[in-house]
Amino acid sequence: MKPELIIQDFGGAHNKDIGKTSARLIKGGSWKKQRIVVVIPSADTIPAKVVLSWMNLAFPPNNGVCRILATGMEVGDAYSTAIEQILAHPDLGKWEYLLTIESDNCPQPDGVIKLVERMEEYPEFSCIGGLYYTKGPGGVAQIWGDIKDPIMNYRPQPPVEGQLVECYGTGMGFNLWNMKMFKDPKISKPLFQTFNGKDGKGIGTQDLTFWSKARPHGYRCAIDCSVRVGHYDFAGTFGEPDTMW
Repeated sequence: MKPELIIQDFGGAHNKDIGKTSARLIKGGSWKKQRIVVVIPSADTIPAKVVLSWMNLAFPPNNGVCRILATGMEVGDAYSTAIEQILAHPDLGKWEYLLTIESDNCPQPDGVIKLVERMEEYPEFSCIGGLYYTKGPGGVAQIWGDIKDPIMNYRPQPPVEGQLVECYGTGMGFNLWNMKMFKDPKISKPLFQTFNGKDGKGIGTQDLTFWSKARPHGYRCAIDCSVRVGHYDFAGTFGEPDTMW
């Protein structure tokens, strides 16, 4: 410890500029209810590295968090069933946010906090996701659709360092959703459906088929490129085993 004379003034760094501190807190909305229901569709087991990343996630302080594991169902059915039961619940149905995390996605520890801050800052978006890529050496960012093209499309867009990129659709590996959108009767049920080409309805994953229904009713989504999310290939299906794409 260096020699020094101390005058008792321990107000703290945040109190030096209360106006600036207050503006920061208001921007993040941490003074409001920010309760989050987490839905995780999964097989019977989840890789240890993925679980470790979830254990390190921080959530808004002193707000409710309810985690729901949906097992034994196709992923679209898992999301649709979980959300239907959440909305029917007398308490959870009134919560503010839904967080979707998939069993091979590893978000950064402050990812939830950052997504909440973005949702508070940009209320025009009903869903904001973290940045992750499809697996394999040629993986593309799951920023689906060039919003500058007035014709709805799902061409994968390049990320922009630190920026929020609006798109026509998102993956669901690490997304924060405004719970209110799922209550809109104009969005047909079931909410999430996977089409495999065998039923005469084409081919589509549950995430983009949802946005093909929600976007025409004014719902918008974006990817926060400052929220980094790993996409874990435990078995090596797309390259070397134990690879975080």
